Amino acid sequence: MPINENRPFLAVSIAVLTVSDTRTEADDRSGDTLIERLRDAGHKLAERAIVKDDADVIVARLHGWIADPKIDCVIATGGTGVTGRDVTPEALDRVCEKKIPGFGELFRWISYQKIGTSTIQSRADAGVAKGTYLFVLPGSTGACRDAWDEILVHQLDNRFGPCNFVELMPRLQEK
Repeated sequence: MPINENRPFLAVSIAVLTVSDTRTEADDRSGDTLIERLRDAGHKLAERAIVKDDADVIVARLHGWIADPKIDCVIATGGTGVTGRDVTPEALDRVCEKKIPGFGELFRWISYQKIGTSTIQSRADAGVAKGTYLFVLPGSTGACRDAWDEILVHQLDNRFGPCNFVELMPRLQEK
């Protein structure tokens, strides 16, 4: 999967959302991991927020960022497990126009290599809404690292071949 150095890099504007009842910006290592990686890759942090595990609150934050033309992509971390408070995938379903099922499938395959069958507890997912990419990841720093290093760093780089999410951005809202 080569990078075509003849193509200019296009920075993506990314919002990072941490879903947690307990984390603050001072101890949000997963959010910090994503921000460090996206900046190291040359992308722009558009906004950062931490919200409680409440589907209505998550949906409201996602709707706000989806409506913001300066945000190309949202990466959420947390709330993807199977407990009663884990509602991030349900919030994604409420805002998503098209799902990207391959993201969750690939994430779990990558995760399986590292944590074995425990990966089935993850409901990592992705989709598109009004031209904005949406990714939901587990809340662990390891999961955020794996998703970024193994999938997102490539798919959010317009030089990555044979294809990537960035080159599709101008066409996401076609009818």
